[in-house]
Amino acid sequence: MRMKTWIAAALLFALSLPAGAGSMRVGELRVYFNALPSTELTPEVARQYGITRSANRALLNVSVRRGEPGADVAVPARVRAVATNLAGQRNTIAMREVRDGEALYYLGQAQVSGQDTLTFELEVTIQGQAPMSAVFKQEFFPQ
Repeated sequence: MRMKTWIAAALLFALSLPAGAGSMRVGELRVYFNALPSTELTPEVARQYGITRSANRALLNVSVRRGEPGADVAVPARVRAVATNLAGQRNTIAMREVRDGEALYYLGQAQVSGQDTLTFELEVTIQGQAPMSAVFKQEFFPQ
């Protein structure tokens, strides 16, 4: 499965979440985000994109689009992310840019210890604009 196809499926999942849980809109910009267990990736896709598949790793996916859905375009950004677990441990997530054709995504991984809920804090900055912030929670149930 190509990464673009997997990311598109992940974005559709994010868009199906209640408002505010998987996206935010600021003017003509939309930021989509979600986190899922890295084990949901096939071994081939994980290997191709340097993602560690583990029951103790979550994958954070962020994309920024300008315009109305269906006529929107990817927008480069600086994405900073922090994950905090239920014990209050905060970890900065190293985000990296992935380009696949016209698609542009930011991916990072966070540690998950057993069954846990992570609170993700995002700061997304588009050149020449004020940073946009979002916070969302995701439960994880390692297998």
